[in-house]
Amino acid sequence: MPAAPHEPIDPPLAADFAPATASDWRKLVDGVLKGAPFERLVGKTYDGLRIEPVYTRAEGASPIAGRAAATPWRIMQRIDHPDPALANTQALHDLDNGAGGLTLVFAGANGARGFGLPPTAEAVAKVLDGVFLDAGITIELQTGPRWRESALQIADDIRIKGVDPATCDIRFGLDPLGACAVSGASPGARAEIVAAVADAAKTLAARGFKGPFFVADGRVIHDAGGSEAQELAFVLASAVAWLRGLESADVVLEDARGMIHARLSADADQFLTLAKFRALRLLWARVEQACGLAPKPLLIAAETAWRMLTRRDPYMNMLRATVAAFSAGLGGADSVCVLPHTQALGLPDAFARRMARNTQLILLEEANLAKVADPAAGSGGIETLTHELCQKSWVLFQDIERAGGAFAALEQNLIQRGVAATRDARQTNVAKRRDVLTGISEFPDLHETPIDVLDVAPVTLAPSGKTTISFEALTPMRLAVPFEQLRDRSDDWLKATGARPKILLATLGAPADFAARAAFARSFFEAGGIEAVDLLSSGARRGNVEDAARREDENALAKAFKASGARMVCLCSSDEVYAEQAMLAARAFHAAGAGHIYLAGRPNELEPVLRQAGVRDFIFAGNDALAVLNEVWQRLERP
Repeated sequence: MPAAPHEPIDPPLAADFAPATASDWRKLVDGVLKGAPFERLVGKTYDGLRIEPVYTRAEGASPIAGRAAATPWRIMQRIDHPDPALANTQALHDLDNGAGGLTLVFAGANGARGFGLPPTAEAVAKVLDGVFLDAGITIELQTGPRWRESALQIADDIRIKGVDPATCDIRFGLDPLGACAVSGASPGARAEIVAAVADAAKTLAARGFKGPFFVADGRVIHDAGGSEAQELAFVLASAVAWLRGLESADVVLEDARGMIHARLSADADQFLTLAKFRALRLLWARVEQACGLAPKPLLIAAETAWRMLTRRDPYMNMLRATVAAFSAGLGGADSVCVLPHTQALGLPDAFARRMARNTQLILLEEANLAKVADPAAGSGGIETLTHELCQKSWVLFQDIERAGGAFAALEQNLIQRGVAATRDARQTNVAKRRDVLTGISEFPDLHETPIDVLDVAPVTLAPSGKTTISFEALTPMRLAVPFEQLRDRSDDWLKATGARPKILLATLGAPADFAARAAFARSFFEAGGIEAVDLLSSGARRGNVEDAARREDENALAKAFKASGARMVCLCSSDEVYAEQAMLAARAFHAAGAGHIYLAGRPNELEPVLRQAGVRDFIFAGNDALAVLNEVWQRLERP
């Protein structure tokens, strides 16, 4: 009989079970591991931080102060069309369809990606035509090497329109430090640069703008392949450099800190991205305390990561961007700019721009993600990552400070060496498919439909001045490029011959024997643009066979190979079936003219006899897929 409307219900549920302890869980885990070390379950970040399989709740944790409670982050939309009139059309459309702000990307800026607005007063006026700057719209500038001209052009346009600067929400984005880091060159001594930037900020403040004027841009590190702690340390060092510059220009620290904001990259690593944004707020509060200031929330902008974007299977970029925006928003970002999913292919069209906006609108308006302040507070895993990132970042920040600050550390290549080491490790893991790029290194689609982008030529910006100091550049990169280059070679082969190069997956035994390794081999080779032809080699027999039957098997295998149109073969099955059939199959394919024979699986005690039968290489999880695939192409293209 159902309970009365107000009668309390006390379902037993977990109360009937004995409390579970960590030791109980560990016993169950040890049983599954069957003697393997527990460390196999522990992950490591590129900063060397441990990712445990299970965490307990972080007792006593408090939310980290950031956005006001229940306040959504600002949806920023990128404006980077080289034609100011078309850029204006895009801007007005974006604002009418859910965007709360515009990120004006000028040609030559760190995030321009080959396009961008002309850095002229006429272009600025045209782009902002019809935009009501005093109506709560946020404007963010990505200015690049011509930072002073772009900032003052915006200020002049506002003066001409008769708008009160105090009513405008403009982040001027002065960042000559980031521009120097990306280009590997400085137009002058650091004291001159800092003095010039401080003077520009004071000029804008005197005109009535509230700022912020400077940006400490972590994308410089992230785009170049750096780690989370390296990105945070660079942001801190950049912000402190501007604090010192403003203080030397007689700006009191209380005012100076309000002139600075930060920008971080958000990528598809949900937990690390979330922890990184939380960590920056704690780190900045520590800087403020060291300056004798009572902490105030730092304004943090987020942009989805350039390095995670792919040219192939770009629709996967929508999923990456969703996770990135989700993580940045929950981590406390004040604004988020989503790079359209076709950004790596060229200038995005209206559909790609719409999807970039709607990604955030769904998260905010339908999922209501902004309703809870710092939802990660108390999560054992996120709290641990946040505080460990703080500790690691602070050590790296102190290294930069000991070198003389951000400018000096760049000139000494201190920052670049650390980023290069991380980038190399990251690229190695991508090559070995430990860091998976879905649609690129795993589950590629050789028959994907081309994606449209706008027919706009990239912009080339003439150098803006002299170079007096040179050092190693922190050049932006994308992780997918090496695999994309192999796919480009495959496209060229297809255009030249009418078909892609093929490899025959010689599946031995029953489906239960070969299914897993055949799927692995297909993904492995097609990641390099080599089409996998899957034909069941039913002519291969088990066990000892008569000579006539063996010849029949060899003829069937040879016939299957020749019919496939492939030039190479990969044997796919279980170790047990390999022991019975692999040698016969390898000899048959070798005799039929197979140029190279692979076997899916790690080498074992059968390796000598398999190689003697014709197997040349072994593919398996963890080997260098990129190196193997490059060797395949060298053989294919050899005269």
